[in-house]
Amino acid sequence: MTNPICQRALDTWGEEAQMLMVIEEMSELTKEILKNINRKKNNVDAIIEETADVEIMLEQLKANYDIAEKVEEYKQNKLKLIEQRLNDYDKKTA
Repeated sequence: MTNPICQRALDTWGEEAQMLMVIEEMSELTKEILKNINRKKNNVDAIIEETADVEIMLEQLKANYDIAEKVEEYKQNKLKLIEQRLNDYDKKTA
């Protein structure tokens, strides 16, 4: 179920504007992560803020394309693959 505020934002500002905002927010998060790693900057507060922004925008993206269920299904399958890789890694390093 789509967050009603996210749906309202899509309805008010339009799909194109909000999908561009998804890209902008992901870019801002990328920038903060790079600052943290490359410049050893203590910017965890900025990373928290940008992560929240990205999560909100991803909700709008899923609502816009009506893909929330498929994304969740794919995510669960990916997590199973990651778990298997971790198990295989543990066996090799044991």
